[in-house]
Formats: sequence, C-alpha cells, structure tokens
Amino acid sequence: MTTRVRRAAAYAVVSTLALAAPTLGWATAVAFGAVAVGALSVTDGPVFEWFARPADRQEGRLHGLAAFGFAATGIALLTTFAGLPEHVLVASVLVVGYGNLAQQVAWKFDAEPILRTGAFVAGGIVAAAAGQAVALSLVGMPVAPVLPEIVFLASSGALLAGLLRSVLFARDDPLVMLSVAFLLWLFADLAVQVTVEGIAVALAVTALFGYVSWALDAASIPGMMTGALLAMLTIVLGGYAWFAVLIAFFGIGSLSTKFRYEEKEARGVAEENEGARGTGNVLGNAAVALAAVLAYAARTKFPAVGGEVFLFAFAGSIATAMSDTLSSEIGGVFDDPRLITTLQRVEPGTDGAVTWQGELAGAAGAVVVAAIAAALFGNVGATGAAVVAVAGVSGMTMDSLLGATLEGDALGNQGVNFLATLTGALVGAGLAVVVLP
Repeated sequence: MTTRVRRAAAYAVVSTLALAAPTLGWATAVAFGAVAVGALSVTDGPVFEWFARPADRQEGRLHGLAAFGFAATGIALLTTFAGLPEHVLVASVLVVGYGNLAQQVAWKFDAEPILRTGAFVAGGIVAAAAGQAVALSLVGMPVAPVLPEIVFLASSGALLAGLLRSVLFARDDPLVMLSVAFLLWLFADLAVQVTVEGIAVALAVTALFGYVSWALDAASIPGMMTGALLAMLTIVLGGYAWFAVLIAFFGIGSLSTKFRYEEKEARGVAEENEGARGTGNVLGNAAVALAAVLAYAARTKFPAVGGEVFLFAFAGSIATAMSDTLSSEIGGVFDDPRLITTLQRVEPGTDGAVTWQGELAGAAGAVVVAAIAAALFGNVGATGAAVVAVAGVSGMTMDSLLGATLEGDALGNQGVNFLATLTGALVGAGLAVVVLP
C-alpha cells in the first residue's frame, strides 16, 4: 500500500465516526473533537506515519488531521444546536473521506486527471449514499421511500466536493466538508422531490455532459465539474426544459469560442487555454441562473411570488450569457470596434468595445434562447419570448457598459459577467411581472 493510499484510508476510517451520529448525538462532536485535539499531541510513531501529509512532516504535527477533526466537530455541533440533519453530517464527512480514498487508489494506477476526479466523485457518491442509508436506518426510518433523495444529496455533495478539490489543496478538506454540509442542508430543507428515474437520468446526463465538455476542450476539469454540478441541479430542481435552455448556451457558446479561433488569437481577443472554460467563467455566466433554479425549487416558501418569475429570471440570465458570448466571440473577428459609451474607434479587445456584427450576433443569441423557452415552456408564449429576448439584449448591453467604465481596476471579467447576467435576470423577472397576465 502506497503512502498516499494508506493516508487516505486512515482519513476514511476517521470519517466513518460520523456514522455514530444517530446513536451518539452530541457525543459525536466530542468524538471528533477528541480526534482533533489528540492529533495535535502526536509528533511521531505509527499514528503520525499513517496520517502525516508532507506539510505535517515539515511542521512535526498532524495539523491536517486536526483541521479535519475540528471541521467535523463543527458540523456535528450544527446537528446538535442548529438542526442540521444527522444524515447530512454523515454525507458531508464521508464524501470527503472516501472520495479522497477512491481518488488516491486511481492515482496509484496512474489514472489520467479526469479519471482521478471521476473516481473521487464516484467514491464520494457511494460512501455518502450508503452512509445516509445507515444513518436513517439507525433511527428507524425506512430507506426505500427516500432513496432518490439520498442519492441526490450524495451526488450533489460529491460533485461540489470534487469541484472544490480540483481547485484547492488537500489541506483545504475542512473547507470542502463545511461547504458540502451547507449545500446539503439547504437541499434537505427544501425537501426536494426526486424519483428513481429522475435521479438516474440526471446522473447519466450529468456524466455525459461533463465528459463531452472536457473531451472537446470546451472546459477544463474544474470548469467541467462546475458545469456538471449546474447541469444536475438544473435537471433535478427545475426539469428537463430548464436543462435544455442551459445546455443550449453551453453548446452554442462553446462552438462560438472555437469560431475562427486562430484569427481571434492573433488579434489578442481569444479565450485563454484554447477556449476551455474554467470554473470562474462558468460561474460568472451561470451563477445567477443557478440561483434562479434554487429559488424556483423553494417557491413554496415565497407564496407572494409565482414560480414563473424565477423561470423568466433564469431565461433572462441565460439569454444574457448567450448574447454576451456570441457578441464577443463573433464580433471579435471584425474590424473597427467602437467603445459603447463614446462610439470612438478603439483597438480590438478593448473592454467595452462593440462591433455592429457582434451586436447583431448577440441579439440573435437572445432570440435563440427566447425561442427555446417559448417552445419548451407552455406558459411563455410569444410575449414571454419577447421578454426573454429583451432581457438578454439588456444584459449584453450592461456587460459592455460595465466593461467600458468599471472593468479593470474595479471589476474583473467574471464580475462583469455576473452583474450582466444579474441584469438580464432582473429585467426578465421585472418585465414578466409587469407585462404578462
């Protein structure tokens, strides 16, 4: 057994303490706290050799294990004093412990990075799902009726953990665990209704979507993980029609990035990494859409606001992302860009610069999203489609205005994208309230 696998197995054993939560209650926090405090007192010997990471060996203390234990203690305390469900505690800890073990086993066999990431997610899903089933059984709850929800929580947690692990370091596992716990707590509180067929299709589509985006160099591994998480949440919390709108943006947007790429690269306006989207780019364009999906899933908690408002916020944000992407990627190959605020000619790639060809392409992108929404959602119609198109063009225009005025010192590109999609969402939701019956 290699050092990596042995260490991961040791952490997985510690994470298994979470299974005692339904039986021990508050004492689970004491158990994890004891692990954390005990880790700080170990400086050598077999225990040190099992758990020590390279940084721990340099520092002479098991700081990694201590941080892991303290994070699990914090989640256990939330279970005792704040109402975090015990099965969420179990899933949050096991998904990191056993996901990492599966990843290290894959590493031992010299697996490609994409396969190591896949191993983390698969191992995390299996461990978190099995752990939740055990936790619920210990308190006398039948598992079969809630199995789809269990798998959904396990899958969401594993995808988020895999995403965070792809951009962070192993020593950041406590942050990963806490992030997973809060996300799963939210979903558990929403009481998401999932069917066996629904979660099976969602997982299959998510896996296919993630792999294809990576294989075609449309996204980096972190970008692929972000897109996969967004895809699954959109399918489960919104539905297939919502996912169709989302996938249309990712598909058409990725193709537009490859459009005359060498020419855009020579002009200095091409996306980095040969157009492969990273986490920041994916979230900058889709974070608002995800928020709209979450709000739609929680619509019963907002009885004064109809679910259609969140649908138009979602469609408006995606229409903005599509418009902005096509405007930049297609408009970037044409000459004579002008600054949107003064119409003065500027160099290609200048923030806030537009071309009439790019504006036309952006407007067409908004119309495409509007048409898809009208075709798939029976309550959108022609007027609703016009609302979505206007929202997309409004968001695209806001992106250019922010680029010309604030991008650089005050805002980065991803911040501009976020504010632009937020504008599209607000315009879409606002017009839906005012215009639609």
